[in-house]
Amino acid sequence: MDRGVAGHHGGVLDAELTPRGVGDSTTCLTHEHGASGDIPGGEPLLPETLEPPSGDIRQVGYVPDAGHSRLIARCKADLAIRDVVLTTEEEGIAMAAGAWLGGQRSALLMQSSGVGNCINMLGMVRECRLPLLMLVTMRGEQGEFNPWQVPMGEATACVLEAMQIQVRRVDAPGEVAGAVQDAARAAFEANSAHAILIAQSVIGIKSFQQQAAQ
Repeated sequence: MDRGVAGHHGGVLDAELTPRGVGDSTTCLTHEHGASGDIPGGEPLLPETLEPPSGDIRQVGYVPDAGHSRLIARCKADLAIRDVVLTTEEEGIAMAAGAWLGGQRSALLMQSSGVGNCINMLGMVRECRLPLLMLVTMRGEQGEFNPWQVPMGEATACVLEAMQIQVRRVDAPGEVAGAVQDAARAAFEANSAHAILIAQSVIGIKSFQQQAAQ
């Protein structure tokens, strides 16, 4: 497979990006292997896309995270995508490198607390000029109920920038799709590393009790 040639399979990542409660539509999935509609149990205000005009994502690595739950469900439902459950976020860096060397494009989904686990492996990305696309849901911001999330949440952008990862923060649902498309195009066309930081206000804030009740 030619890494530089974009194919199009109309997969998971072709999604209508209007969040619920805006206009007449809901955030929905349309692809050849599945149906349209919301994925039950997902975060209501996070529109997701990993299918930029620049090419297809064929591998997605993640440590299970409620903020990415709908996108993870979409990836699992799309037969064109291999979803890879990681035991720690740093494994995703190796997965992304292997995918690129094998001719495929990938993306990593993680929470801001997981960024700290990746720092040593990001040195390989920097030295080898590997493309990298990271979608990071932020914690430790306004309304955070878990104080352990605050230190890494405050340091996430600075830590990534110190490893020469290009960082873009999005603070509104309508900004997510364009930011991911721009980052993916730059990553795979220029062999560069990019992280999209999705504000906690976009994905919503829950308590342990609310999560347990779902």
